[in-house]
Amino acid sequence: MSHSTHSAPAVSDVTVWYLEQTSPADLSPAAAPADGVTVARAEIPLPEFSRFLYTAVGGDVRWTDRLGLTYAQWQEIVERPAAETWVAYENGTPAGFIELDAQEDGAVEIAYFGLIPAFRGRRIGGHLLSYGVARAWDLAERHPERTPTARVWLHTCSNDGPHAMDNYLRRGFRLFDTRTEQEPDVANPGPWPGAHA
Repeated sequence: MSHSTHSAPAVSDVTVWYLEQTSPADLSPAAAPADGVTVARAEIPLPEFSRFLYTAVGGDVRWTDRLGLTYAQWQEIVERPAAETWVAYENGTPAGFIELDAQEDGAVEIAYFGLIPAFRGRRIGGHLLSYGVARAWDLAERHPERTPTARVWLHTCSNDGPHAMDNYLRRGFRLFDTRTEQEPDVANPGPWPGAHA
């Protein structure tokens, strides 16, 4: 009789930083990028589009938490009350996105933010973050049932892109907590196998 042993997946320590703004005056906007870049809200909740953005932006920075979700679970995410996705386009092509999650007590979380790799390093990220944070601050104007925004917060981690933390600090976010967590080691998950091998 043979016994098969399954080893546990390898894990790594990941540093997670939590940042916040507590006033609209905290936002320090980035300069606008070159002509041809626009930002628009994805007003029709569409799981296919949200999953495309998530995998295209997060594939090389180990975004894995939503990869196993069903269509119905994605639909539940995109249809949350006062959840908003704002998409940056360059000449009509999606370049990145910022997802806002309205929470209780006037808090708005930047749940996801990032650029598709081909668009990084071209001054689009600072502009998209500035625009998205401004929309977090005025979110209650589009959703009158919500408490006016009193705090905008996010978390980032040591797996994120090398310029992420600097971008957040330049936009006026302040660090309020740091934690170390263990995450499983995974190969770059997408947008398709081997995309950034």
